[in-house]
Amino acid sequence: MRLIYLLPLLFPFASLADCPPMPERSTRHTELMDLVATASNEMIARDYTNELWGIWATAPNDTAQEILDRGMTRRASYDFAGAIEDFDKLIAYCPDYAEGYNQRAFVNFIREDYNAALVDLDRAVELTPDHIGAIVGRALALMQLGQVRRGQIALRKALLLNPWLPERNRIIPLPHNKENDIETDL
Repeated sequence: MRLIYLLPLLFPFASLADCPPMPERSTRHTELMDLVATASNEMIARDYTNELWGIWATAPNDTAQEILDRGMTRRASYDFAGAIEDFDKLIAYCPDYAEGYNQRAFVNFIREDYNAALVDLDRAVELTPDHIGAIVGRALALMQLGQVRRGQIALRKALLLNPWLPERNRIIPLPHNKENDIETDL
């Protein structure tokens, strides 16, 4: 009988309901994607992008939002281990929520663990193919790993979605394709 009382301690999310499914893309999200792609200047694009970040950072329910917010607060205060712990919990609870992966990738990128960041960025982009932040993060991680061509291709994809990205100054001529640096999975 005592084991029943210990279950929430052993499996913290066993007592929580499942994460609700992600809502369908809102009309506003679709509008913002069009607006940022056609913005006439950087300031306007930044306003639209900030609103997109608000959408991406809105978790599926209050429990997920609390975990996300705590992880982001920990990251901002340089508690990277704590942030990773929270993002791990968020991903375990809401495995279809792209921002959990994107935020964990951001922490790993800061820690210069580009391989771990890339795994999460790939998953974030798989879940939300037009997540500009995850696409840019993926581009930068690829370039840090020496996969310059793939990184440049990913960066160009992000710039199609938002031509005013600050990272636009990182565009260079595409290096020749090498056997180990191919354009797959973009």
